[in-house]
Amino acid sequence: MSNRDNQILLAILEAIDKIFSYVQNIKNIKEFGINNQVLDASLMNFVVIGELANKLSNEFRNEITTIDWSAIKGFRNIIAHDYFGVNTEEVWQIIHNELPKLKKEIQNIVDLNGNIQRPMF
Repeated sequence: MSNRDNQILLAILEAIDKIFSYVQNIKNIKEFGINNQVLDASLMNFVVIGELANKLSNEFRNEITTIDWSAIKGFRNIIAHDYFGVNTEEVWQIIHNELPKLKKEIQNIVDLNGNIQRPMF
């Protein structure tokens, strides 16, 4: 894995951690849906994750097939281009069901490569 790809993965991990920190005191979907700051901040970081995933090298994305890179980019596009059509419940479910898996997958890749530097972005 290139150093650039490693830096991008670290930046993705940082964005994931930000989302988790935003929702840590939110008890349920109702609270999430009415807390505009938490919702907006979370969505912005999903956009960041999608942008960063798109910057990974083609070689890396083709090698790491356990992560659905196109779904990540697709979700980013939905948020960026159809903001008012975003389903808050779907976002809540992604945060609690899919994001922990993504974080674990990316953390494992970074750990396997022995790269623990902070992102340069």
